[in-house]
Amino acid sequence: MRIIFFGTPQFAIPTLEQLLAEPQIQVVGVVTQPDKNRGRGNQLSPSPIKAVAVAHHLPIWQPARIKKDPETISALRDLAADLFVVVAYGQILSQEILDLPKLGCINVHGSLLPQYRGAAPIQRCLTDGVTSTGITTMLMDAGMDTGAMLLKYETPVDLFDNADRLVAKLAVEGARLLVETIGNLDRITPIPQEHSAATAAPPIQKSEYTIDWTRSPISIHNQIRGFYPNCVATFRTQPLKIIATAPLGAEFAADLPPEMQKLLPELASLDLSDSLPGTVVKIAKGLGPIVQTGSGCLLLREVQLAGKRPQSGADLVNGTRLAIGEMLG
Repeated sequence: MRIIFFGTPQFAIPTLEQLLAEPQIQVVGVVTQPDKNRGRGNQLSPSPIKAVAVAHHLPIWQPARIKKDPETISALRDLAADLFVVVAYGQILSQEILDLPKLGCINVHGSLLPQYRGAAPIQRCLTDGVTSTGITTMLMDAGMDTGAMLLKYETPVDLFDNADRLVAKLAVEGARLLVETIGNLDRITPIPQEHSAATAAPPIQKSEYTIDWTRSPISIHNQIRGFYPNCVATFRTQPLKIIATAPLGAEFAADLPPEMQKLLPELASLDLSDSLPGTVVKIAKGLGPIVQTGSGCLLLREVQLAGKRPQSGADLVNGTRLAIGEMLG
């Protein structure tokens, strides 16, 4: 089977590598986003998928707007592919492009469709605090993740899963599910999505990284793990990235490790009625500072001071002599 692969980020790499390893499949080309300026030096860098394609000597196309690029479309048509596979490519394909391959276009999407259609399904499911998510393979149409579904894989979401960890897990499962889908394509009955049940997963905006301590501890925790590792507060007028946390409340006790469960009765004995959101109300020895939120407490497990490496909450306390009563902005 002749396949053209469309993809851009790290999430797409396991699928491309799995296709390259399958003896019955020939990847005849790769389409990815144009090189972008990345990193501290702001140097022009290829997408993760382009790096894999170069290593395997595959033909590569990087149109800025594929729907408006007749040369790329013509080149793809000439390859006479049986199937297009799309994994987090980053552009919507026109009907003209979708009609090129003999067997259509299959998308590997990081959610249980019709939930979380859009650019950031894994991040959005974490910020919403869902307890399960998964992968869906679907036949693409001209809409935004609206095509008929083929196969699904579902997995639980742990309280301490973050976007990085969940992306890595779903990327591997997505590769496996795609190969299973292709191998059974003639036996799978596509299932139309229930559009009335759809939810959106729009692109992440930088403004969403700012922490509002008046929110609940679980809401802030979900924000931090969903937008990992980018959420930021202020500490002594300087930016402080909050990388990992733990919501401390009886409703989360079963999901907390023993050393954090021991903190719950200690917090229950404190009078926090006058503590403003953002106040450090306790220092948990060996764990880090505990901050008052709008409706409970949040343990700061991992942080990063401006210009420094990430460090544990305990190291922040020791290195800055953080005291009870200090405020985070």
